[in-house]
Order: sequence, then structure tokens, then C-alpha cells
Amino acid sequence: MFETQYEALRRQGVSRRSFLQFCSLTAASLGLGSAGAQEIAQAIETKPRMPVVWLHGLECTCCTESFIRSYHPVAKDLVLSMISLDYDDTIMAAAGHQAEAALEETITKYKGNYILAVEGNVPLNDDGVNCIPAGETFLQKIKHVAAGAKAVIGWGSCAAWGCVQAAKPNPTHSVPITEIITDKPIVLVPGCPPIPEVMTAVVTYILTYDRIPPLDRLGRPKMFYGQRIHDKCYRRAHFDAGQFVEKFDDQGAKLGYCLYKVGCKGPTTYNACSTIRWNEGLSWPVQSGHGCIGCSEPNFFDKGSFYEHETTILPPGLDGIEATVDKVGLATVGVVGAAAIAHAALSAVAQARAKKTNKDLGREE
Repeated sequence: MFETQYEALRRQGVSRRSFLQFCSLTAASLGLGSAGAQEIAQAIETKPRMPVVWLHGLECTCCTESFIRSYHPVAKDLVLSMISLDYDDTIMAAAGHQAEAALEETITKYKGNYILAVEGNVPLNDDGVNCIPAGETFLQKIKHVAAGAKAVIGWGSCAAWGCVQAAKPNPTHSVPITEIITDKPIVLVPGCPPIPEVMTAVVTYILTYDRIPPLDRLGRPKMFYGQRIHDKCYRRAHFDAGQFVEKFDDQGAKLGYCLYKVGCKGPTTYNACSTIRWNEGLSWPVQSGHGCIGCSEPNFFDKGSFYEHETTILPPGLDGIEATVDKVGLATVGVVGAAAIAHAALSAVAQARAKKTNKDLGREE
């Protein structure tokens, strides 16, 4: 019999109380509530650990570096207890022929029941000669391993869109994994790198419900890529008020104004950075003073300078009207001013009516 995830956790010395706290935190990060926490607990207590094979193509390993810094759940608990990470040539102890033997054993023993996680894209130039792990091209390797996978996770923008390797002129002819794997369920978790808690939460969802999470039209989990960074940004009030940083060392930058004019791509980027943040919720790029570069969106490297803003983002209340960011402040001030005048007028009318009523009833003011 296979060891369950809960048995592995208990073997690691995790108490029942800590286990339930872990389930609650994970459910909260997934937006599942108390019912979700119970479902996660039941799944971990009853289901065997899921075999996972993690491959690396053309990439910089930033996704792995992000993954091992997860706090909810902690990456070591995920790797050692919740899943059976049978192959990852970056963090596994084995190397060389021993590592490749472990890979072949896993995909043979668990055919149709393992998850393939891919970090990096696939170069096609000269039959894939630009990426040759263990003596074979990555193109051959990913096809071989994907054939017996139950589902596939694409980590980071390299796997999802191609990222910097696929940027123009793309000399290696790098392509995202979706152009190579076409017959398996795929969930894409873009970002350069993705948020670690998003990565571990996606794995936890698949472990719990035995299916990939609901996806948007680009194949990303809706629970994390369903809203723009702009929608929950703490600087949003400054955008609405027309208060912008004009250059990084001006007074607006010191006062925490909106970074849109210096290139922030938050209004066009879908991700959870502004809600989950990084380093156990400590901070995120916009909070540190740098605009979002839109790294979770397709082809972000080919969309112009990171420090130039779009000129057609519609401000609130201007439906159907194209306006530059310079018009946002005036439009907002006009709306706010009109609302203030209307409120004052209504308040005056209400006070006059109240005085008349009190006088008619003979009450003291």
C-alpha cells in the first residue's frame, strides 16, 4: 500500500493541530473557506502521495528558487510529505545516470498517474540542439515524459509563453510547452517567477480534488489570475485621484503616488501580487517603489519599454471614451466635485425639512 500524505506528515513529526492549521491556511490561500479546509484534510488523510516529475528546459531556475521559499505550505512539507517529487535535477540528491534511472523508474511505475511539472520552454532550432539535458534534446525528453503523465503544470512565463528566450528575434526558436504537449490537461502558472504560494496552492488543489483548477481563457488558474493587479493595488486611490509619479526620485514617488506614468503595467496584468505579495506577505514590487512589468502576461518582453505607460487605459466612469492618463485627474475631480455639491445640497434640504418639522411639532431646536 502507498503511504498517504497524512501518514508522511505524521512520520515527519507534524502534530494533528499543526496539520489542521496547515489545511486552514491552504484553503484560505485558495479562497475555499472552512469547507475547503475540511476537503483538503480529508484528501491528505486518505489519498496516497502524488508522484511528480519536474523537468527543466530553457530557463534561469527562478521558478524553483521561488517554489522553495513558499510559506503556506512550506516547500519542504510539500516535497517531503504531500507529493513524491521523484525527479527534479536541480534539487534532488542523485545526479547523472542515477538521476535518469530514477526518472525512467517513475514514469514506468506510475504511468498515467504522475504529474509532469515543466520549468522553462522548448527550443526547436536545429532539432533542439540548444538544450540537451542528459545527452538528449529537451524536445525529446519532454515528449517522452509527457506521454505517460496524468496532467501537466507549466511553471513560469518561460513554460507558459516563452518569456525572454522567445523574445524577438528568438534565435533558438523557443516555444511554450503548449505547442509541444497538446493531448494532456495543462495548467499554466506564469510569472517571472510565479508567487511561491500560488505554485504550492495549485499543487495542493490538484492533490485534493484530483483535477486541475478552473482556468481562464489563457489556461491560468482563475483563483489567482482572475483580477488585475490594478484592481487591488494599494496605490489605486492615487490613480483615481490623478496623482502620479512623474520620475522615480520626485515628490510623488516619496509620497507613494501611482507608478503608472513610469511604466507600471498593473492595469493590464492579471496576477495575485497585490493581494498575496512576496516573502510571507512582506512586500511586492509596486510596494517597493517599482512598477509592475507585466511578467505574467504573454510576450511581455516584446511589448516595449518597462518604463513607458500605455496611453489608452480607461479611467473609472469614462465608459467608451479613450483618455490618456493626463485626463484622469480632471475627470475624477469633476466627478468628485459634482458628487460633493450634490451631497451638500441634499444635506441642506434635509436640515431645512427637519427644522420645519420640529417647529410644527413645537420641539426645541
